[in-house]
Amino acid sequence: MSTFDTEILYADPEEFDGAVAAAVEQLRAGEVVALPTETVYGLGANALDESAVAKVFEVKERPSFDPLIVHVGRNEQVREICDLSPELGDVVDQLIAAFWPGALTLVLPKKDNISDLVTSGQPTVAVRMSGHPVMRAICCELGQPIAAPSANRFGRISPTSANAVEKELGGRIPLIIDGGACNAGVESTIIRVELGEKRPELHLLRAGPVVKEDLQKIGKVIRPKKVRKLEEAPGQLESHYAPATPLYFFDKPEDFVPDPNLSYGLLSYRGSEKEGYINLHDWDVVEELSPGKGKLPEAAVRLFYAMRQLDESGVDVIVAEPVAEAGVGVAINDRLRRAGAKTRMA
Repeated sequence: MSTFDTEILYADPEEFDGAVAAAVEQLRAGEVVALPTETVYGLGANALDESAVAKVFEVKERPSFDPLIVHVGRNEQVREICDLSPELGDVVDQLIAAFWPGALTLVLPKKDNISDLVTSGQPTVAVRMSGHPVMRAICCELGQPIAAPSANRFGRISPTSANAVEKELGGRIPLIIDGGACNAGVESTIIRVELGEKRPELHLLRAGPVVKEDLQKIGKVIRPKKVRKLEEAPGQLESHYAPATPLYFFDKPEDFVPDPNLSYGLLSYRGSEKEGYINLHDWDVVEELSPGKGKLPEAAVRLFYAMRQLDESGVDVIVAEPVAEAGVGVAINDRLRRAGAKTRMA
């Protein structure tokens, strides 16, 4: 793996065009660049350049069986990389009109110009259009789709700031574009789109900011009990989004039995003494996702930041409370369960 003096460029209004141009220059040269989206920061490469895509896997230490999401800057690019029948195309157009640009990824039949490396050999490709102006501008200026999984080492906490990317990948990549903190907080919703007998079938492969209630306006939402391997969506491995510190996700407070020889940090939903885990233990560190309010969108935005703060706090163990299993809370609990999976398996 090459080593770099990683540069950070700020995409503020005065420096926006220069930052976009610098990112495009690196992407055209076959390099990988960390780019902001509204969900998390992504590690981008030209999706049509197989050697550049290979660098994404190398830098992230990501296994080749985990597919990548491809980002587009224009609606027309979807049909350039996806093989859509007229009927399926009509459904895709409805979804695009309703949710793009935004945090919804569509899994669709791919065309041959998308490498098997991008899709892990699957006949489908995951595609979305980010709502972040920096990512969209870079996609449009490059004129090619960008493959961009989260900009962190594989299985680790997803980064929601340029600073978090630097901690994860500094020295491994040439450039980070700082577009500010992400405002959605968890990765995009992923659906596989199929034609149904009466209504389109939207198979919910990963929960995210676009929730089931939103999708039901377009089609029948189906949540498989387990994503089949050949149709596996990005980020669906059992252990994922994990801090280096052991994390336990307890659905019930009585399941927590502390070891007096260990220090503990609590990831609390809103710091509530009545409904949360605050009174279970004399916690060494507490991070609250939505202090006092219990607002799920705020909790989603703070999730990975709070996990990273606890991971860097020096505690021996992190304990996470569940949030309400509704709306984007489904996605938050999903990420917490995956973050704790490595601890359960150890």
